[in-house]
Amino acid sequence: MPYGEGMVRTRDVDACPGALSLHHAADGSLARIRLPGGMITASALKALARAATDFGSPAMELTSRGNIQIRGITDEAAVAEAVASAGLLPSATHEKVRNIVASPLSGRVGDHPDVRPWVTELDAAIRAEQPLAALSGRFWFGIDDGRGDVSGLAPDIGAHVVGDTAALLLAGRDTGVRVPCDDVVTTLVNVATRFTGVRGKAWRVAELDDVDALLEGLTVSAEPGATCRPVTLAVLAARTAEFLAAIDAPMVVTPWRSVLVCDLDSAVADTSLRVLAPMDLVFDENSPWLRVSACTGSPGCEHSAADVRAGAANARDVAGERHRHYVGCERACGSRAGDEVLVATGDGYRRLRS
Repeated sequence: MPYGEGMVRTRDVDACPGALSLHHAADGSLARIRLPGGMITASALKALARAATDFGSPAMELTSRGNIQIRGITDEAAVAEAVASAGLLPSATHEKVRNIVASPLSGRVGDHPDVRPWVTELDAAIRAEQPLAALSGRFWFGIDDGRGDVSGLAPDIGAHVVGDTAALLLAGRDTGVRVPCDDVVTTLVNVATRFTGVRGKAWRVAELDDVDALLEGLTVSAEPGATCRPVTLAVLAARTAEFLAAIDAPMVVTPWRSVLVCDLDSAVADTSLRVLAPMDLVFDENSPWLRVSACTGSPGCEHSAADVRAGAANARDVAGERHRHYVGCERACGSRAGDEVLVATGDGYRRLRS
């Protein structure tokens, strides 16, 4: 079992939260708003900040899939209405499965193809396929423009640009299948649809006993192997989000739980930095804060054995060069491929995986 290692889930109900089907956590209801490619407009971010302030916790969370969470919700209908009014809920049936992560700097930095149009096309194609509504809220698509930043995060189904073609990835591994760039979206949707027919009780591609079944009808034309290299506490205060929105520029929430504010001229960038720097945002790429992250932990999660955010904050200066993720239980929520994961025991931490 080269992919799944027998990791099949036994639960038949997908408990992953969305904007309409919320998770009831220890600190109240939690909504997760999907942002395909992490892309969000200033007006939409402002709307989410206002909803968090009015109907939940003003400490919004950035996720490892480039989405935004609102916790402690007291009026679920009002939050759903705010999300829909902001244009962030184009489909009630598919709202949890619009999980698309793309190279955040694509089309802006580096000599790589611009894959942002693929994100828009893939989002529309997912919503147009009724069977894909059955995908788990944890299942995700990756689109890497060739720089290797997204493929290393092991998407369930991914495309990685290689010259004039794209490599098809399954569970983050190069299958050896190469498809023309014009066929990327169609191929990803077809493979995902095939997954819904063979998954059994598996929610993720890595949980399948026979991953190669997804490649039926596709030609392996290259040597299978890796085309990529493996690659924070992520709380965004609603008030800070409103200041970001006031810049009135395109933004991208990255899978590294950060926010890119794009297309600024030097004067606006300088002014924005001066305003935002005192708001506990990190602008230094060498900051130790960028090497640690944590799940929600106590008291927000009833499964957690500790306040893991406090643990991560206390350890940020000794985290070393490798990214370290602190979790409150063995579910390891929010962890990514390549992370050193430490799980709380109630009496310190032990290494869950490395």
